[in-house]
Amino acid sequence: MRVVYEAANVIDAHLVRQALEHAGLPAWVRGEALTGGMGELGVFGLVAVMVPDDCAIAAREVVDALQLPRVRVVRGR
Repeated sequence: MRVVYEAANVIDAHLVRQALEHAGLPAWVRGEALTGGMGELGVFGLVAVMVPDDCAIAAREVVDALQLPRVRVVRGR
């Protein structure tokens, strides 16, 4: 599994996941359950969108095309 997008929040993560699935790529949101334990604190790096290794290149193209403000796009992992 590869992280292709680290989201600022759960909503951003699900928007990216849905765009990937619409493009025919399987995608999962990692860390969604962890955000509830942090309350109102702004914690980054917990929520990410992951895809299978063999879909990483195509997924990065989809994420780049979205042009969303992002915390960080992970490359080369």
